[in-house]
Amino acid sequence: MTPLAHGIGSVRDLPVPTSFFYTSAAIVLVVSFTALGALWRRPLLERHGYGRPLPGRLQALLFAKWLRVAIQAIAIGLFALTFLSALLGTTTELLNWAPTFVYVVFWVGVPVLSVLLGNVWRVLSPWRALADLAVWLLECGGRRARPILGEPTWMGRYPAAAALFAFVTLELAHPSPAAPRTLAVAIALYTYWALAGMALYGRDAWMRHGEGFAVAFELLSRVAPLTRRKGALVLRWPLTGLAGADRAPGALAFLAVMIGSTSFDGFSRTTFWQDLVADVRGRYADESIRVLDLVTMAVNVAGLLAFVLAVAVTYLVAVESARLLVHAPRSLVGDFVLPLVPIAFAYLVAHYFSLLLIQGQFIVTLASDPFGRGWDLFGTAAFSPNLTIVSPATVWYVQVVSLTLGHVAGLAVAHDRAVALFRDRADALRSQYPMLALMVLYTVGGLWLLSRG
Repeated sequence: MTPLAHGIGSVRDLPVPTSFFYTSAAIVLVVSFTALGALWRRPLLERHGYGRPLPGRLQALLFAKWLRVAIQAIAIGLFALTFLSALLGTTTELLNWAPTFVYVVFWVGVPVLSVLLGNVWRVLSPWRALADLAVWLLECGGRRARPILGEPTWMGRYPAAAALFAFVTLELAHPSPAAPRTLAVAIALYTYWALAGMALYGRDAWMRHGEGFAVAFELLSRVAPLTRRKGALVLRWPLTGLAGADRAPGALAFLAVMIGSTSFDGFSRTTFWQDLVADVRGRYADESIRVLDLVTMAVNVAGLLAFVLAVAVTYLVAVESARLLVHAPRSLVGDFVLPLVPIAFAYLVAHYFSLLLIQGQFIVTLASDPFGRGWDLFGTAAFSPNLTIVSPATVWYVQVVSLTLGHVAGLAVAHDRAVALFRDRADALRSQYPMLALMVLYTVGGLWLLSRG
């Protein structure tokens, strides 16, 4: 990731070897699998997914038009501030508002809000707000806003996967991902992608198919205990939004980008990868800085793509093995893709929660001086972040717990789908043996990457 995202220390001084944590996590998964097989005999998630509506007065407040307009106005303001600070502010990364806001507040904070509160991105998205504003202005002028083309259902989530891959390429492969001017260009390009797609296919359609962040946050919001159903906010069991199948084209590709990119972020910090990049750069030592940067980026893109493909391939092997074990007549990819959602969130928490806690504090200082000009607009320029708020050991324990719980949640979602899909309980259990192996692989592999970073 960017220099902002690197860890705060190593886990070399733990009281027990890291292999103890690998083994313990695997044991927890096996025990959880056994308990699910013995106790979870019929599908429960979909049954409890309807939830209970929130009180009427609270719903009236949350759905009030003035509140939505106010939040969207703030979203547009923050978007403008971020773009202008990247374009016109200081080029020193840690003194400019944009890098911390994009890579910490936005990319780590919004997923957490989505898992806690539901699909908040529908209101927080500045691109949706700008599109809504454009539609309102057209209608005020007596014109009717219509998309140029119909909904691109045939594309599925592949455009969104491409958009997200472009973002993580900037984040993880570009030689200067946090450089403010680089971010300004990236923001401008993505804004064109988002708004042009909404103009062509419609606001809701493009947020379902092409706006990468909207798709990511909507998938994560399915974990949340809050959702909107038939125009009402309801409180439901967590994870119930992941019940059933998701056969949209590109669903696996999108989740592979989410998980693979986070995994590569950890791998890119290992001594092996750092030495490999240094060796490749050494072969071009006589070339210009531009050539060296291009070579470095090419190597990182190759590594990133390899990890994305590895996630997709291992998943496909597990699902095909499950199909063969139960002699299913069709592919089970769409049936078992949603268990990857809590895993994607677990990887994000494990890799970036310390970044949110530590680097996130700097947003208080940057709010008073977003352009790095020496201002003190809100009197917070002298704020001193607590850089020791968490220790390296605490970070490691949180990483272990989050990865383990995320994969247990994935097992539960997969098991619920299996007992719904197969009438024979023995088939349901057999179909989950490969999924258990996959979860153990992802958990131990993720912990290994974190311990080597």
